[in-house]
Amino acid sequence: MKTLSDRFRLWYDYERDCNAKTLAMLDSIPQDRRSSPEFQRAVDRMAHLVIARRMWLNRLGHWPEVQTDLFPRGIPLTNLNEMVRSTEQAWSVYLQKVDEAELAREFVYPIISNTNRWRWNVEGVLTQVFGHAWYHRGQIALLVDALGGKTVDTDFIFWNQPTPVSSTV
Repeated sequence: MKTLSDRFRLWYDYERDCNAKTLAMLDSIPQDRRSSPEFQRAVDRMAHLVIARRMWLNRLGHWPEVQTDLFPRGIPLTNLNEMVRSTEQAWSVYLQKVDEAELAREFVYPIISNTNRWRWNVEGVLTQVFGHAWYHRGQIALLVDALGGKTVDTDFIFWNQPTPVSSTV
């Protein structure tokens, strides 16, 4: 049986695949629709996912810059590839070192919008960022579809591909 640490690494491999598919979906939007506010909303939503990942990695002590603008506006589509690449690289390096002790580690972090501080464990953070991505990818897919782009199914079951079982009738 795999450890919980292994599961988070697997889930991040899946998320990296989803990131590539989401970037391809955004790139599939016809040029004549890219000046619309909905297109920019979709791009900014993907930038939000990346910035949120960076924010949590910073809070965990593995990303150098503090992320303060969690909901960016006007990010160019051309900037997303590098944003995603550098963020994925840093997360992959961090996750390779994660073990059960790291998952149990508690830390204190600030909330960006005020001076409150919160305590949480790494396992909770990794669960949050994984679910957070599903939520926003769904929003992006709806926007891409409405803009005439090509949507791609990013469900885990299609990435992980369960083993077929022959039926016996």
